[in-house]
Amino acid sequence: MLLSAKGQMTIPKHIRDAMKLRPGDKLEIVLNENQEAVIRPVAKKVDEVFCKLHKPGRQAATLAEMDEAVRKHVKERFK
Repeated sequence: MLLSAKGQMTIPKHIRDAMKLRPGDKLEIVLNENQEAVIRPVAKKVDEVFCKLHKPGRQAATLAEMDEAVRKHVKERFK
C-alpha cells in the first residue's frame, strides 16, 4: 500500500471483501505490543446502544404513538 501526502491509503479490494467492509464503515487502527498496526471495523453491538434514549421519569411511547410520529415526520420531510 502507498501512503498519500494527506496520510491516506487504499485498502485493497480482497481485504475489504474479506472484512466485509462497505463505504462509510468506520475503522480503528490500534498498535499491538509489537508496534504493528491492526485495522478493525468499529461495530456497534445491540448491547452497546440499548437504553441510550432512556430518560428517567419519561413514559415509554406506544407502538401507535411511534408509528404516528414516523408518519408525521415523513409527511413533513417529503411535502
